[in-house]
Amino acid sequence: MGVASGPIRVVVAKPGLDGHDRGAKVIARALRDAGMEVVYTGLHQTPEQIVDTAIQEDADAIGLSVLSGAHNTLFAAVIELLRERDAADILVFGGGIIPEADIAPLKEKGVAAIFTPGTTMATIVDWVRENVGQRTEI
Repeated sequence: MGVASGPIRVVVAKPGLDGHDRGAKVIARALRDAGMEVVYTGLHQTPEQIVDTAIQEDADAIGLSVLSGAHNTLFAAVIELLRERDAADILVFGGGIIPEADIAPLKEKGVAAIFTPGTTMATIVDWVRENVGQRTEI
């Protein structure tokens, strides 16, 4: 029985009313350049749209970028929707302008990692590789 591997699939999303997506695009490009399949959803996505996209695209992970200060609400909504739709195996990580005091509560809610400004692209790529691993299909 052969096992075929495929690239890690990541949905990169900008939930909420953020109008600045440069960081999300930089992350999406770094993941793509590292050999991952990346779907960038664009600006002003609802948690429902993000989860729908992740399920439709058979994503391994969702990377959320939030600068608006609504990270606690938006990240929690994405995680809850994944649970409701039996897709809690999709890893959620995020970044943006997130106060240090909010990181531990976000992780308690199920966010696997938070990357703040200044994190290198190599650090993020390596973390995704180590925590998502390669997809395998039988």
